[in-house]
Order: sequence, then structure tokens, then C-alpha cells
Amino acid sequence: MEERVVSQEAFEEEHQLELSIRPQTFAQYIGQKKVKENLEVFIKAAQLREECLDHVLLYGPPGLGKTTLAVIIANEMGVNLRTTSGPAIERPGDVATILTQLEPGDVLFIDEIHRLPRSVEEVLYPAMEDYSIDIVIGKESTARSIRLDLPPFTLIGATTRAGMLSAPLRDRFGVHGRLEYYTISELTEIVLRSGELLGVTMQKKAAEEIARRSRGTPRIANRLLRRVRDFAQVAGEEKIHKEITCQALERLQVDRLGLDDIDHQLLRTIIEKFQGGPVGIEAIAAAIGEDVNTLEDVYEPYLLQIGFLIRTPRGRMVANEAYHHLNIEVTDQ
Repeated sequence: MEERVVSQEAFEEEHQLELSIRPQTFAQYIGQKKVKENLEVFIKAAQLREECLDHVLLYGPPGLGKTTLAVIIANEMGVNLRTTSGPAIERPGDVATILTQLEPGDVLFIDEIHRLPRSVEEVLYPAMEDYSIDIVIGKESTARSIRLDLPPFTLIGATTRAGMLSAPLRDRFGVHGRLEYYTISELTEIVLRSGELLGVTMQKKAAEEIARRSRGTPRIANRLLRRVRDFAQVAGEEKIHKEITCQALERLQVDRLGLDDIDHQLLRTIIEKFQGGPVGIEAIAAAIGEDVNTLEDVYEPYLLQIGFLIRTPRGRMVANEAYHHLNIEVTDQ
């Protein structure tokens, strides 16, 4: 994972830039055609019945637009969006406080919902099904449970690990949306749109180069666009062209397939230290000094997608295509 030390002002500026280019409606949202079209139907049907949208589970690799879709759903429904995350809700009382503050029709977005404690999940079950929660008041012998009614609401859960959700929680979502990696043409369109919103003039070939190296992920595409813009401004270029784009991306150690230094370390470690595998993810993480969850959530999905990494019951193996990409001779394994 990229390590940077930034000031609070720089962090807030980056966050505001991200918000400024985030789509607010389905008309502005590029890609994920099947998920988007289905959501449009479900939202229209809910509005015709004057009901809340059914609870929505969005899953897929990070950076594909799950949070953006939650924003758009709330906007399209014309309701408020309340956001939180699984790690932020530690106790049943935390989620009870959030639920009782909702207004009728509100959308509650929980990111990383797979990290909710089981005790919190159990509070969500009646809330999702019956719009009510059970609260325990008093202590020991005077303790008693009371049921509080909640206004109708829509829960949107986002996760990079749908398999880690418990079956009872997963089954309570009426709408499931699996987000896929974006095509180069879709990412090119996203980069051009973001550049226009940021006031950046750029050639289409430059946008295509950024798209090609963005690992199929809009979040990465927009981040690379901002960094390429920095290099172009310092170089005195009024228009971002392909040459300055390639120079900037090389400086950022992002190769022609979007692999960065950590990807290269991961693949080379398996090849050089573990003879190409199979090797366990814990051993890889220890060898390159990265967190296991970071490797599994951020790096592995794309390497598996492009066929550079193979996951077997005995561990991870590097495919021949990765050897060729790294200019390493393939040896008998």
C-alpha cells in the first residue's frame, strides 16, 4: 500500500477534489451498466409504490464505485444519506443510536459491513425486517427489553468480501449488486469527465494511457489523473499529452498494465524466494512487509483478474504470463 505523510490541509484538499468529481446521478455515472439499470428499475418501482427501496448489498473490489452508488441512490430517491462503517460500530448501542436518528425514507450506508461485530448484526436483523429494535434497559435483576419502532429506511451495505458476511445478514438484503472491473474505454470516459471537472485540458490518448494503467478501477484512474496533472503543471505544459503522461506514470512506478512497486515485489518474492509457489499469503506478507488484508483486498484481485497470480489450495503461484511481463525466464516448477 502506498505510504505517504501529508498535512491535514493537503488531505482535506484531496478529499474535496474527490467529492467534486463524484457523480451525483445515474446519468453522470459511467460503467456498471447491469447494476445501474437494475437499480434504476427498483428505485422507480419503489417510488411508484411510495415505499422505501429494499435493502441493497454492493460488493466487489475496492474503488469501483460502491460509495458513489449509495450517494446516487439517496439522490435519486430524494432522501438523506447517513454514512458509517463496520469498524466504527463497536457496540449494539452504537447502531441503535444511528437507527433511532433516521428520518422516514433515509438511506443508511455502512461501508465494510463485513466487519460488523456479531452482536451489532443481531440488532440489525429486526431493524431490516420489521423496522424495529429491541433495547435492554436497567441492569441485572431490573433489566428488561423494550421494542422501539423505527421509520422505514433503506440500508446499503458495501463490502469487498461478500463471503465474510454471515448468511442471516446477507439474506436480508433484497437487492444484490456485484461491481465489476471497468473497461479501458469506460475509464477513458471517466478520466476525460474528471479532467473537465478539474479544469484540465488533455488529449484523449493521454486519458487512454491513464485508463490503461488504472487496474480497471475509477478511484485509481482519478488519483493518477491528479498526479499526472501535477507533473504537467510543474513542467509548464498547458495541455496533458501522452508523452508527459507516460513520463509521470513511470515516475510513479506504475507500469503499462497498472502494476506498481508492491505488485512487482509480491510477484518477484514468490518467484525468487519461493520458486514460483505455491506459498501461503501470510508468508508473502511477512516477506515484503505488507498487511495480509491489504494484499488480499487491494493487490490480489487484480493480479488474479489478469491471470498473473493463481490461487490454489496449497497457496499462491505465479503464472507464466507474469514471468514474461517481468522479463524473468520461466523455470520448471
